[in-house]
Amino acid sequence: MAAARRKLLQIRQVGSLLLFLCVSVGDAATIRYSVAEEMESGSFVANVAKDLGLEVGKLAARGARLVSEGNKLHFRLHRKTGDLFVKEKLDRESLCGKADPCVLHFEIVLVEPLQSFRAEVRVFDINDNAPIFLNKEPLLKIPESTPLGSRFPLQSAQDLDVGLNGLQNYSLSANAYFHLHTRFRSHGPKYAELVLDKPLDREEQPEVNLTITAVDGGSPPKSGTAHIRVVVLDVNDHVPQFSRLVYRAQVLENSANGSLVATVTATDLDQGTNKEITYSLAQNPEAILQTFQIDSQTGEIRLRGPLDFELIETYDIDIQATDGGGLSAHSKVLVEVLDVNDNPPEVLVSSVSSPLPEDSPLQTVVALFTVRDRDVRVGGRITCFLRGDPPFAVKPTFRNSYSLVTDKSLDREEVAGYNITLVAMDTGPPNLSTETVIEVLISDINDNPPIFQEDFYILTVRENNSPAVFIGKVHAEDLDLGENAQVTYSLLPPKSGDLSVFAYISINSDNGKLYALRTMDYEAIQDFQFVVRAIDGGFLSLSSQVTVRVVVLDDNDNRPMILYPLQNGTLPCNDLVPRSAEAGYLVTKVVAVDGDSGQNSWLSYHLFKATDLGLFFVQQQNGEIRTLRQISERDPMMQKLIILVQDHGQPSLSTTASLNILLVDGFSEPYLQLQDPSKHPRNVNPSTKYLVISLAVLSFVFLFSVTVIFIIHIYQKIKYKEKFTVQEHFYDDCNFPNNLVQVRGNGSLSQPCSYEMCSATGTGNSEFRFLKRFMPNFPFPQGTGEVKTEADASFPPDSDRNSSRGLEGRARVSDDCM
Repeated sequence: MAAARRKLLQIRQVGSLLLFLCVSVGDAATIRYSVAEEMESGSFVANVAKDLGLEVGKLAARGARLVSEGNKLHFRLHRKTGDLFVKEKLDRESLCGKADPCVLHFEIVLVEPLQSFRAEVRVFDINDNAPIFLNKEPLLKIPESTPLGSRFPLQSAQDLDVGLNGLQNYSLSANAYFHLHTRFRSHGPKYAELVLDKPLDREEQPEVNLTITAVDGGSPPKSGTAHIRVVVLDVNDHVPQFSRLVYRAQVLENSANGSLVATVTATDLDQGTNKEITYSLAQNPEAILQTFQIDSQTGEIRLRGPLDFELIETYDIDIQATDGGGLSAHSKVLVEVLDVNDNPPEVLVSSVSSPLPEDSPLQTVVALFTVRDRDVRVGGRITCFLRGDPPFAVKPTFRNSYSLVTDKSLDREEVAGYNITLVAMDTGPPNLSTETVIEVLISDINDNPPIFQEDFYILTVRENNSPAVFIGKVHAEDLDLGENAQVTYSLLPPKSGDLSVFAYISINSDNGKLYALRTMDYEAIQDFQFVVRAIDGGFLSLSSQVTVRVVVLDDNDNRPMILYPLQNGTLPCNDLVPRSAEAGYLVTKVVAVDGDSGQNSWLSYHLFKATDLGLFFVQQQNGEIRTLRQISERDPMMQKLIILVQDHGQPSLSTTASLNILLVDGFSEPYLQLQDPSKHPRNVNPSTKYLVISLAVLSFVFLFSVTVIFIIHIYQKIKYKEKFTVQEHFYDDCNFPNNLVQVRGNGSLSQPCSYEMCSATGTGNSEFRFLKRFMPNFPFPQGTGEVKTEADASFPPDSDRNSSRGLEGRARVSDDCM
């Protein structure tokens, strides 16, 4: 019967294998193959090209390849022939374990054109694993008083194969005491039980040895065995007895591991091994087994893990005492955990109002929180306070509930936020506390006006500047945030109502940069000031003002102007110098002014050109013209001087003054005019003399003496008449002003002036009469007003201020000659 059954199983396996080795064409999208496990590497599986309907060689042409869904590819494809081979030996147990069926999925990908086909290979199990028992020699201790029919479960055998190849049945060696009963589990392998058929007698047979065999359903079948050793125990007719039915103990929750909790004791009236008692924690929950341990010999119960009164207040421990005969008794140990102050207070913040406006009134609620302490029986009352000195306070609301309120005024500009440390402390012992940080940000309100960095701004700009040139910047800081700190700048109109400042200056409203709108002229305006207002962007805007003064810096853009002598394009005025003048004689003084200021208006005088450079010199500081040496008879009567007047600007500017000086022996008329010496020669043309001599030589000899005398007489008369005519023309044509000047005691001119010359009646010598000061009335440059002579006129200390700025503040004109 068994042989026929095995043959039938073999026929079924072969039929199933042939059926699954065929290609499954039921699903056009998936190609299915089947192989048996343990096939060697290189074993043929199928021809993929044929199954896909492709010609031989098409797979290589289209770049066919296999793509596995897992991390490992178990097959390889021969692209030229289209054959699919096993890449390495397949072990179904390592691939799929107990899963059945075991299917390997992969894809066949064709590149040109791109196309893919799903394929799967089912790996069939073969009977390559025998059932095995993990414990080859299990030991059973059975008392001799065990009743018939008692069952003793045995260890299950393990078989890695599945289906018919897996574990099918158990068998037991022949014996007189037990038979084998096989049972099924809903999940997992079958297991066997020993059933007692005959009473055991330790005195007759103290030990029974059995052999159990596990058999699978393979062809041929495989099996595994285990040797069971059954020890028959002596009958123990006395059970151990505990000294108490219930033991009670108390232990602090902070006791260390290994601390003694309690000691239990039990006795047994039996003798020998049946009297030997061992203690154990039997039938206890896992929490007790992790917290307590018992010494099996002494019965001492000690701590194994930590205690926590807040979690478990009492433990009910079941203690078992077992004697050497296997009989046992039970007792209970009730352990009471004593609470200690080992938990700090807990702070639970329910709400926080942040950010908080800086203008919040006092007693504004900032946060709500509650406190609790898990040590309900110790610790006492909880106290809450704030660490440090923040502008907040803790206010109790009801039991264990508090509020955090403002206690002082807030200022975001001083402190933008607070990390409030809240301390909750119990009364112990020992005192335990908890610190909780509550972050409160302070929101800004517009309570700070813009503040300028300076109380008064002084800016400078050079004259002749380009329009729209940047001349400076004002800046105001606002301690607020956001729009409250956005500063806008503007110019305020003067209180006088004069809006002319807006024609000179403009301001960038965003950054406070100031620009000149027009070209500045120092001679027209030296400085001006205005008011700049800075206003923030708050809802109720705040503002501040600052005064800005703009100082115009002078450029050297004005040439020196000659006040005396007049340079009006007509015949220049001339001065008379007696030939008897000594060295250092004051001839006249050149007076000039400069419309600029400072160094640009410092003037120096230089002798640029002269008929005789060795006869006159000019004082560089004050423009006085003096004789350098004594005048000789050989010096030409007419001396022409060109005086260069130069300022000290960078670059310097200059102008020239032309002056004619006549050297005379003397003068008697008060008003003398001088003709141009180029039009009136001093000597007779030499050709006349030669003509007269030629005529005399050709005259008659006898008339020679008379002719010579006559010619000499005529020549002397003509010479005398010519000299008188020249002087007469000088006195009649001189266009001198009729104003005279005053002379200081040291012989220098005190102020710019011209000379008035009058004849001295009753004497043959001419002399100067200085009667009155003279100053041409020239128009002054616009904006200067008057010519200043004070010490702060920016002249060098050694310069003649009167020569550069005029006479006594204003030039005065006199039209009459005293």
